[in-house]
Amino acid sequence: MNSIKHIKIALAELDEEVEKLLLDWSIPLNEKDNIMLPILQQKKVLIQTLEDLTYLKEHPPTPNQPCGISKYREDSIF
Repeated sequence: MNSIKHIKIALAELDEEVEKLLLDWSIPLNEKDNIMLPILQQKKVLIQTLEDLTYLKEHPPTPNQPCGISKYREDSIF
């Protein structure tokens, strides 16, 4: 699936962005927290999406049946 590949690339880019922020000593810690919070939220959503797509790829739903992804999830992200 192309979507899975793009999500993995996006996650790697977010990891790089977080690492750059952590290594930048010119930014105060409280400002780093404010910058990183939306990045980490994006990452959490992307990870859940990746897990969902991977599950659906490995367990495709039968025709005319709900996919049942909510049963697979251990916790809701929202």
